Amino acid sequence: MKYAIIETGGKQYRVTEGDVLFVEKLPVQAGDEVIFDRVLAVSNEGSTVLGAPVVEGATVTANVVKNGKSKKVIVYKMKPKKGYHRLQGHRQPYTKVQIGEIRA
Repeated sequence: MKYAIIETGGKQYRVTEGDVLFVEKLPVQAGDEVIFDRVLAVSNEGSTVLGAPVVEGATVTANVVKNGKSKKVIVYKMKPKKGYHRLQGHRQPYTKVQIGEIRA
């Protein structure tokens, strides 16, 4: 089984070909192809190559399925007995990608 560990948006993901994952928002449109060149490790049928910090020449290509926002998270602040409370919502933007090919 071939897999890679990539880094994007300050997070690390273990991906195989055909995986669909949600990453931090990327400046691309739906239907575009994106290339992840920060590949930290690649494993192919038991042989593993680790980067220091990245594997030279390794790339992972992915197709952008869509851009969107996640479900709303409510942020509520309150100080008891002081009459202070604040209610705020947040929707984190994301990019949904489907992994195509792992080249190492």
